[in-house]
Amino acid sequence: MYEPETLGAGCAFLDYDNDGWMDIYLVNSGKCDFYTPPQSLRNALYRNNRDGTFTDVTEKAGVAGNAYGMGVAVGDYDRDGFPDIYITQYPRSILYHNNGDGTFSDVTERAGLVAPGWATSAVWFDYDNDGRLDLFVCQFAAWDKAKNKFCGNSLTGERWYCKPDAYDPMQSWLYHNNGDGTFTDVSKKSGIASSPAKAWGVVACDINNDGLMDLFVSNDTVANSLFVNQGEGKFSDIGLLSGVGYNSFGRARSGMGVDAADYDQDGWVDLFVSNVDHEMFSLYHNNKDETFTDAALSGAIGLTTKMMSGWGVKFFDFDNDGELDLLLCDGHPDIAVENHMQGVTYREPMLLFRNTGHDFRNISASSGPIFAQPIAGRGMALGDFDNDGSVDVLVAVNDAAPILLRNNAGQQNHWLGIRLIGRKANIDAVGALVTYQAGDLKRHHFKVGGGSYLSSHDPRMVLGIGQRTRIDSLEVKWPLPAGATERFTDLPIDRYITIVEGQGKWQ
Repeated sequence: MYEPETLGAGCAFLDYDNDGWMDIYLVNSGKCDFYTPPQSLRNALYRNNRDGTFTDVTEKAGVAGNAYGMGVAVGDYDRDGFPDIYITQYPRSILYHNNGDGTFSDVTERAGLVAPGWATSAVWFDYDNDGRLDLFVCQFAAWDKAKNKFCGNSLTGERWYCKPDAYDPMQSWLYHNNGDGTFTDVSKKSGIASSPAKAWGVVACDINNDGLMDLFVSNDTVANSLFVNQGEGKFSDIGLLSGVGYNSFGRARSGMGVDAADYDQDGWVDLFVSNVDHEMFSLYHNNKDETFTDAALSGAIGLTTKMMSGWGVKFFDFDNDGELDLLLCDGHPDIAVENHMQGVTYREPMLLFRNTGHDFRNISASSGPIFAQPIAGRGMALGDFDNDGSVDVLVAVNDAAPILLRNNAGQQNHWLGIRLIGRKANIDAVGALVTYQAGDLKRHHFKVGGGSYLSSHDPRMVLGIGQRTRIDSLEVKWPLPAGATERFTDLPIDRYITIVEGQGKWQ
């Protein structure tokens, strides 16, 4: 039993051909030193046919992958208007450049983004505010086939997957975008390399409202990392001091999926991390001073997740009532866990928590049959594949077919979808702040980078307004280097619009 077998894979929503409809990318296993598939395996790109069906265009597009696939991160790193795809793999990753004609080119070597080792999640974000997307890549432990260890019952010879503490931690990578199609590894120079760990998930967000994007990284059996951006290309890991590194007893947990959002609308971004059984998941409320308090302990999230293991996680307004809800996909990492542990199962149901404006309530039982179906969930991506304003869900399942969930709940309320395009800011507008008012409802959403586990999401933002029939105003505070705020009125509802930085109008 080899460790990577049970820990993937990821998935993505992306509009690779810029037709306004979300396509799907699925990561799969592939040939490597510990695995030779009995038949050829590959990743898959599915083009959206705009009628609820998809067509496999992987071979034509040239994005099959070339190693043991883990995750996917989508971003337009060269600002040409077409999203590019970075695939994290073992033992080397791959960058596919979008040629704009339905095909991609492998530019990994030229770009300098091989990331040799066991890469997991990745995120595109602009850490130095030069308007170009940089890349952070999580690395798990020091592992290869030769280092694989026996974990299990030594008397019977029964094996099970090792806990990560059997392997040594490794540094993650930070790559600076040089603006010419190449990247420079600044992991050491930036301070990222000084915090070796066992990284699974990452989300880019501004935790202290200083205009600089920070990184929250979930680590397994070692402290989580919170890399605060100090400016001038430097990061400081305050995971321990901030209260997100360990649990309340000072112990490291098994952090896997992560996300960030201002769930209580106090103007400061909060953090979430999923863990394994007997640990509970963590909802870290931002105390506005670079410290956090775990709010999951006293609410439904902690109680519900105590014996569960979580992977993909995302804040989103599933019913378009204006409140950010929370969705999780779950499953234990060890396929044999039921043989040696009571009260824990390998396959687990998904969870949906509704944000009431005061707390989170578990509404999974009334949210559809999928929430009663145990699965070995791993990566999870959000995206509106049918453009109806109800954000849908794609789940990657370990050793099984993926699951595409159509959201029917959002149609009961009104909404506005926006696509932001940066001109001075990074083209994907990662780091933007959107504020909108609809009558008595005033809400704001931060556009974070990445989040969940091994997955990438629809870049558009859907703003719910409940039963209100108009949006009075919308403001976009663009990321630096310009950082200007633009205000819009006379807005439509129940459709998607595009806002380009500096144009002063929507389209």
